[in-house]
Amino acid sequence: ETFQKTMARLLQAPPKFHPSEWDLANKMQCASTESQKSRSERMTAESQRLLDEIETTTKRTRSDVNKKIEQRQEEIKFWKQELDNKLEQIFDETEVLLTFKTRLEKSLESCKEPLIIAQKCLLNRQGRVGIDLVHDEVEQELVKEVEVLQGVIALLGRTLEQTNEQIRLNRSAKYNLEMDLKDKFTALTIDDYCASLTNNTPDIRYADNAVKIEGNFISPEDWIDFSNINVEKADKQRNNSLALRALIGGILSQTANDMRKQYETVNAAFRNRVKEVKDAKHKLETLLAMVMDETASQEKNIAALKKAIADKEGPAKVAETRLEARNHRPNVELCYDTVQYRLISEVQEIAKNIQRQLKDTLAQAETELKGLRRRQLSLEEEIQVKENSLYIDEVLCMQMRESVYIHSF
Repeated sequence: ETFQKTMARLLQAPPKFHPSEWDLANKMQCASTESQKSRSERMTAESQRLLDEIETTTKRTRSDVNKKIEQRQEEIKFWKQELDNKLEQIFDETEVLLTFKTRLEKSLESCKEPLIIAQKCLLNRQGRVGIDLVHDEVEQELVKEVEVLQGVIALLGRTLEQTNEQIRLNRSAKYNLEMDLKDKFTALTIDDYCASLTNNTPDIRYADNAVKIEGNFISPEDWIDFSNINVEKADKQRNNSLALRALIGGILSQTANDMRKQYETVNAAFRNRVKEVKDAKHKLETLLAMVMDETASQEKNIAALKKAIADKEGPAKVAETRLEARNHRPNVELCYDTVQYRLISEVQEIAKNIQRQLKDTLAQAETELKGLRRRQLSLEEEIQVKENSLYIDEVLCMQMRESVYIHSF
């Protein structure tokens, strides 16, 4: 029954509307459609305005970004040029400093031979003998020369160490500049690439996590400071290097002058000493010639005395033979007459003359001759001493010193 009621209700004719309702419905449809169209048009206009605005903004932003990239490129180029200039300066300065290092090394090397020769001269002069082993001016100046050379070697050694350290510092500054330049070059290459990108570039794409600012980003101020520090360090080392070069130049000039001056002083002392020794030797040779003359003269005198003694043998024998003969007179004839008296006094006189005068004089003359021979020996020894000294100073030392030449490096 219920089913039948329901079916009956469904099969009932729909209710009839009033014409005014129909009109109203039509009007509402119109109004609703108009309203919808109006809203849609507003939306379209709004969208168009938004599109235009976003397009303008996008273009303006792109233009601004392009300008910023361009400015950045110019900034990088500016610093790249600065770094390039400093790199060239520090490179050139290091090259020049290396030539100064070579000069120092050569100068240091050239000191060795003069030092060895000065020490050899001192050693050779230990070979002087007797009174000639004197601490003379040559000795004093040679000792001073050794001190000067050792001082120069020590100074040049210290300066060379300083130069090596400065070269290391220059190279360190150069390395920092090169690393900075390398990074700037890479950054510029990347920005050049960025500047070249357009909407039509084939390989543009979305990138994951493109917008991220992490701890490894640094501020523009720090970026400028970094290069500035590298430039300042390079400048500082270049200035230090320039100052060191001026110092090295002064040291090389001064040490060469000191060495040359002392070398000349020693040579002059040698020349003076050789002249002194030659003069002394000449005097000794003059004295020796005198002694030799006197010796010859004394030898003649001794020969004359000996002859005189020998010559007195005849008269003595005659007198004594006469006395002996007269002793054989017989008896009363053995008379102590004037002859006898005179003969006795003659024998005594001859004996006295031979003994007291001739023989005593001969003994004295022989003593003098011995003295002269001792003088001769002493003078000859002293001349030998002088010859030895001259050989050491003139032949060994002065000839060896001729090979020395003090260079200015």
